[in-house]
Amino acid sequence: MRGDYQELVDEISAALAAPATLEDRDFGLIAFGAHDSDDDLPMDPVRTRSILGRRSTPAVRQWFESFGIARARGPLRIPPDPAAGVVMGRICLPVRHQGIVHGYVWLLDDGHLADVEVGRPGVRPDPRLEQAMETAARIGALLAAEALAGAELGEMLRAVLTGPPSGRETARTQLRAAMGPAADGPLAVLAVSSWSLDSDSPDSAGTGPVPAPAAVPGAAAVCGLPGFGLGALVRLRTLTSLEPARTAASRLLKSPRAAGAAVGVAMPRKGIEDLPEAWYEATGAARAARADARLGTVALWSEIGPFRMLTALPEAMPADPALSPLLNPANLQLAHTAEVFLDCAGQVARAAAALGIHRQTLYYRLSRVEKLTGLDLDEGEDRLLLHMALKAARL
Repeated sequence: MRGDYQELVDEISAALAAPATLEDRDFGLIAFGAHDSDDDLPMDPVRTRSILGRRSTPAVRQWFESFGIARARGPLRIPPDPAAGVVMGRICLPVRHQGIVHGYVWLLDDGHLADVEVGRPGVRPDPRLEQAMETAARIGALLAAEALAGAELGEMLRAVLTGPPSGRETARTQLRAAMGPAADGPLAVLAVSSWSLDSDSPDSAGTGPVPAPAAVPGAAAVCGLPGFGLGALVRLRTLTSLEPARTAASRLLKSPRAAGAAVGVAMPRKGIEDLPEAWYEATGAARAARADARLGTVALWSEIGPFRMLTALPEAMPADPALSPLLNPANLQLAHTAEVFLDCAGQVARAAAALGIHRQTLYYRLSRVEKLTGLDLDEGEDRLLLHMALKAARL
């Protein structure tokens, strides 16, 4: 299907004699036409970044959306803005299907389209633009069909991951049939901790539009999960390498809908039999990544240490009574000191260096921690309780 997009983009480029680029509604690159030029005009930096990075930046998105492209029903002219890196003007063709915007075709204008009428009340657009809009509508139908197919796969995946046990076997059978041989291959489950809403096309889970699997490298299915974010099933090359899952996670995090999100990656699985267990791991890893910045924005279940045990605790579980005084806002510095001390295995020199304080200051703070909690930090069980309680509080 991606080849169809390229043909249609080339058709638009030929009709207007202008380089054309097709992006989805999140400004992810889908296809682009060649930029043939016999002069020495510079390449437009925004188009170059879009092609090389496969996505436009949030600043560029904000600039273009300020012209109302998400609401437009016909061609729009976008003037150049060198300060924003937009060296050349553009004509934007919104790609819609049944009233919903699915993407944008951008026509680069080095000045030769200045006299092309884009249309206004009482004046029809240039016939070439009308033809291009008809092609854009065909692109919209393809994108809508792709989104629908992805949504159906997503519904199957959602039912397998979090649906009632009574319906999981049916959903698993349907997912296996839809995935074909890939259902028996190496797979990884990803959990994205949040996904922003979009009023133009809300997802049935209330999490906003879900990217089609084709938009996520290696993804077999993507689904929205109420109260969490997104789930994705990614094909792996082997059971020993999660690199394709990392690539998919990075692509998801680049979406403006994933602002502030973290991605958890489960252990690799052979086939789709135990995906619910993989989802448990992926969501646990995502929660751990949100709780501890040292894990980064993409966290593997195999690398989150004690959080593997702590994520089994109920999310609404109250803090241990011994810890409550320490979590008072006035005592958060003491809580941080205690956690770093315990992370350093109780080694005073390491902890003081990590905190950037003198040893005597560390001893003083730890004595205050003992008084507040009633715990003895010379006792292994008290250390264990405090350490795990502090980590659990992060979750």
